[in-house]
Amino acid sequence: MIEYLHLQKSFDHPVLRDVSLEVHRGEMFGLFGPSGTGKSVLLKTTIGLIDLDAGDVSVEGESVYRSGKDTLRRIRHKVGYVFQNAALFDSLNVFENVEMGIPEGRLKRMKREEAARMVWDAVELVNLSPGQVLSMLPAELSGGMKKRVGIARAIVSRPRILLWDEPTTGLDPVNTAAIERLINRLSEELKVTSLIVTHDVEGGLLMCDRVAMLEGGYLRFLGAPDAFRASTDPVVKAFVDRTSAAAALDVVEVT
Repeated sequence: MIEYLHLQKSFDHPVLRDVSLEVHRGEMFGLFGPSGTGKSVLLKTTIGLIDLDAGDVSVEGESVYRSGKDTLRRIRHKVGYVFQNAALFDSLNVFENVEMGIPEGRLKRMKREEAARMVWDAVELVNLSPGQVLSMLPAELSGGMKKRVGIARAIVSRPRILLWDEPTTGLDPVNTAAIERLINRLSEELKVTSLIVTHDVEGGLLMCDRVAMLEGGYLRFLGAPDAFRASTDPVVKAFVDRTSAAAALDVVEVT
């Protein structure tokens, strides 16, 4: 479904160093790693949001970086993107924010009632009450509600691929678990291919079919969740132990 081919990208230092991996059709794929190691950068390359120094990305056999604007537009229409911290527009209400997820050309061709129904259905899918929230501004929403509105915007046009960039960042363990259950349910109900970048390693291992770990810009691990937990690679093992200890501390603090 998605193929990353020898990706290389540097800013003031290298963040992706010859990274290659595939995401299979219909799977939930998790991407782990320390902060600043290129996870979100890799996610953005899926729809060409960042220029590469070298390499390419292929979505259903079409090149993201070596094709024209029409192909890139077609690829982007297949993809829903859940940004960190929801990334809602403060001056727009919930209805307007979610409607932004419908491609502009498609929105212009459809009747207003059809667009309204798509927004209503998307908001219901993320377990919010449309009648209560559609007219609300982001400032009136809780952190968990903002996350759900951001997800509704990503799924409103029924994409074939969902990209999740740290969808539980800033949430307490209770809300983190609720969002992860929602991610699981939506992935199954919408029959999408999902790539999730997450700092919640334990939650990601429970959700995902396969996982990868980036470290120092390199692909350090690729395989099944059980193999990741059991890895004897000292870098992978240290990362698992450190994140598990941090998650346990979070639970203690909430309790």
